[in-house]
Amino acid sequence: QVQLVESGGGSVQAGGSLKLSCAGPGYSYSRKCLAWFRQAPGKEREAVAIIWPNGSTYYAPSVTGRFTISRVIAASTVYLLMNALEPEDTAIYYCAGDSTACGTWDGSYNNWGQGTQVTVSS
Repeated sequence: QVQLVESGGGSVQAGGSLKLSCAGPGYSYSRKCLAWFRQAPGKEREAVAIIWPNGSTYYAPSVTGRFTISRVIAASTVYLLMNALEPEDTAIYYCAGDSTACGTWDGSYNNWGQGTQVTVSS
């Protein structure tokens, strides 16, 4: 199983931007989806964005228009560009792959990164 490693988290003020990276050398982006999830204290882990092998994407309603998921296959990396960040975006962000469904249910994903903390202050 390919290891997935997130990076790029940090602390920003509301309205700022961060770009997260998920490195997965050898991950078969042409055949498998990859998703970003996040989990805030006291809340369920939720899907933020998904990119499918054909390049189609999904965004959670709360981030639509602000976040962009993309991939650079040659770099074996998927990115999550987060603009116009809000305090409600504060969470640990995870990349996840090897899903049996490539949907928003976290239980279908069998490969998870270690997570990267995103903190947004007002």
